[in-house]
Amino acid sequence: MTDLDKYGPWAVIAGGSEGVGAEFARSLARDGFNLLLIARKPGPLEETAESCRGLGAEVRTLSVDLLDADATSRIVEATADVEVGLLIYNAGASTCNEPFLDADLAEWRKIIDLNMTRMLELTQHFGRQMAARSRGGIILVGSLSGYMGAVRHSVYAGVKAFSRMFAESLWLELREHGVDVLELVLGVTRTPAMERVGLKFDTPGFIVNEPADVAQEGLDRLGDGPVHVAGGNADRAARNSGPDRARIVLESHTAIQRLTGARP
Repeated sequence: MTDLDKYGPWAVIAGGSEGVGAEFARSLARDGFNLLLIARKPGPLEETAESCRGLGAEVRTLSVDLLDADATSRIVEATADVEVGLLIYNAGASTCNEPFLDADLAEWRKIIDLNMTRMLELTQHFGRQMAARSRGGIILVGSLSGYMGAVRHSVYAGVKAFSRMFAESLWLELREHGVDVLELVLGVTRTPAMERVGLKFDTPGFIVNEPADVAQEGLDRLGDGPVHVAGGNADRAARNSGPDRARIVLESHTAIQRLTGARP
């Protein structure tokens, strides 16, 4: 059970409409938290909100594209009258999957803004409030993609590597203020988004995790920062952190091709 006294009474979940974000929401609702759920699509957002209300939570929703320039100010306004003790940034995604030279820089900036700029803005805003109260928690949802380069993920892999280093640094800075920070690193997870892109979940050599399992794992390990690799993927993360970068990147490239069904 997530500690309501330390991390409550309100939790903000960016990317809270489906998949791992929705499971964070339902778990926290069962534990007595109130929620602000943020996502771009209003339909799935309201469905998740209703399921959490059915568990007894007070739930606010904010349908906003985090790439909009006013997204952070709208989130700040939506939480101005409540005490947020937990921020979960689960909104990172790869919005452009082309070879780097084939896409406009504007498309790559969207990945940077979604995975870095908004994350930094929201972390600073809510983190300052938590530090002033000497309690709170921040979960940044990361990816094994941040452990090695990948074709068509040149920028995405980079921002996920940044997220992990940022979480480690923030953990050092905030632990003396009573605020827990955790980078929750996910591997292959059976989310609606991953199903839509057609990942081959039965590919040999990959562990496939369920959203509810990794969300609960993250909440359970929140106080054990700065980084937790979820779903039994710690060995893969360790292997992908080795010094022989050419071998690691090439082997990972071959494995990803099998997972995505891409041609060599």
